[in-house]
Amino acid sequence: MIDVEICCNSRASAEAAKEGGASRIELCRNLEVGGLTPADEDIDYCVNTLGLRTHVLIRPREGNFCYTEAELMDINLTIKRCKELGVHAVVMGFLTFDGCIDAEVTRRMVQLAAPMEVTFHRAFDEALQDPVEALWQVASARCDRLLTSGQHFSAELGRDTIRSLVGVTGVKILAGGGVTPYNVRELVEYTGICEVHASCKTTLPDGTLQTDPELVRELLQNVSGL
Repeated sequence: MIDVEICCNSRASAEAAKEGGASRIELCRNLEVGGLTPADEDIDYCVNTLGLRTHVLIRPREGNFCYTEAELMDINLTIKRCKELGVHAVVMGFLTFDGCIDAEVTRRMVQLAAPMEVTFHRAFDEALQDPVEALWQVASARCDRLLTSGQHFSAELGRDTIRSLVGVTGVKILAGGGVTPYNVRELVEYTGICEVHASCKTTLPDGTLQTDPELVRELLQNVSGL
């Protein structure tokens, strides 16, 4: 069975994801800059009102993934609040200034987040390392899963790399980046992944990005039976 995660940038998107049949979301805000940490009240709504399995993006600012000690303290506090709100998993990523996975910082955050699961996000795709070597560092930090497009612009373009990562460690590989109802089935069959991440978004007349329940429904239908 394929586990589908829908990336939602607002309460309205989370409601649309649920309407489309999703049971798991990654909650963020400001998707146009790659996503930032959502507000506490939105986290609480998704977890405790909508009843969705909610994975929360923890990213205090846009830009690189090399954080100051002050920013890491802010991340610490956010992790603690997520735990108090009943979040199921947090989504984070840390790189060193020379472009490698920062396993030391990641390990500290994983320990702090327990018993929540931890997904290492697409900071992985910006790492200046061999992807298998980078994956072993993610694994050494005890992350549960890796969200990746295979170090390419999209998961479709990076599918060979994604396939090379599946089963190498105990880390689950979550393919994301340009995943749609129209390419998801082929991507799953080619790579052997068991988890996919998609936004299924549409642009509203005011320019706002929002999850489309019909796209969610179609994507779920296209992976059913796999």
